[in-house]
Amino acid sequence: MSDRRVDHLLIGGFAAARCAAELRKHDSGASVLLVARESEPPYERPPLSKEYLRGEAERSDAYVNDPGWYEDNDVELLTGTSAVALDAGARTVKLQSGEEVGFGKALLATGAMVNILRVDGAQLEGIHYLRAFGNADSIRHDVADAERVVIVGGSYIGAEVAASLTEMGKECTILTMEEVALSGGFGEEVGRHFHELLESKGVTIRGGETLAAFEGDERVERVLAESGLEIECEAVVVGAGVRPDTMLAGRAGLEVDDGIVCDAALETSVEGIFAAGDCCNYESRVHGRRIRVEHWDVAFNQGAHAARGMLGDKQPYEVVPYFFSDLSDWASLEYVGPAERWDEVLWRGGRESGEFSAWYVADDRVAAALSVGRSDDLQHARRLIASGAALGAEGRAAVADLDADLDPIA
Repeated sequence: MSDRRVDHLLIGGFAAARCAAELRKHDSGASVLLVARESEPPYERPPLSKEYLRGEAERSDAYVNDPGWYEDNDVELLTGTSAVALDAGARTVKLQSGEEVGFGKALLATGAMVNILRVDGAQLEGIHYLRAFGNADSIRHDVADAERVVIVGGSYIGAEVAASLTEMGKECTILTMEEVALSGGFGEEVGRHFHELLESKGVTIRGGETLAAFEGDERVERVLAESGLEIECEAVVVGAGVRPDTMLAGRAGLEVDDGIVCDAALETSVEGIFAAGDCCNYESRVHGRRIRVEHWDVAFNQGAHAARGMLGDKQPYEVVPYFFSDLSDWASLEYVGPAERWDEVLWRGGRESGEFSAWYVADDRVAAALSVGRSDDLQHARRLIASGAALGAEGRAAVADLDADLDPIA
């Protein structure tokens, strides 16, 4: 027997807070409980590697909703609280306090966990991971007196942290397995633009290197690569990716496979239980395949879409995923996709000028597009991705012509 019952149970952070706002927009009377394991009200994570890390923003600037919003809108918010067990059949959740709560519909937005490196010396002081406010605070404090910082990983987080710390006056070296930074998702041709930009701003990139160990006496003093490369440093930030947090869902008997498996409407294998954000592996009608996306905009949109699903609207989620990344004030990149593969990249604009878009084409169809300073191009790319229309000779020519009007394409 549960201690009490709510209409809507939301477990998570950012996507759950978005879900709560959408629920209140359409249903003012239903009871809503949001269970968040972090001590802060739900917040946005992008500032952690950028303005918050640099000390240019406050925690409250990243909050999804003002702290008073929850009480004003009759949404019960339990921060610093974990859901330890979910009974999907009985529709109950057990909280770490021991309280058992019954629910009608639920959203699991449990996010992702950072990948922790298991190498010699990984326990040394001065080695940091970045996922929460406290991590950013620790990095900022720890590098205050440091001159040299090694960033392990050359993708989004690694590049953003390197840019921020360089702006803070630190000598940064990126150690990455890829020969070219940011090539994992964007390919070598596009990644090289950002690789060279980072280097031009003073970031050293050691590509094609695999981490072997950390060395130091209590505190990290150097990073070792399998090639024999040694990099002296006073601090390390690791950006080795994340993995979806499916522990609660898995123990509850929901289907999991690289995330919580959902249908096109973001509903899990158990009717009435939805998922959103980094943990959601959904059937994408746009892509014709199952995808899971780790980015702010996807969590933003999926949280709201799941709310509508909980209220009975089972429309498929058909938003083309959008990504963005800021390398300090050096460059702001935007991307729609993601592309599973591509045959070629069509360039629009000049890489030399710093304003361009790169169109990833597979089988004569736009699979993704990246933009720096040409956001309007992405709107056309998004439309073409959603339609699945072939570019054809005229479309390909229009993409390559900076003065061409893209509206008539497909």
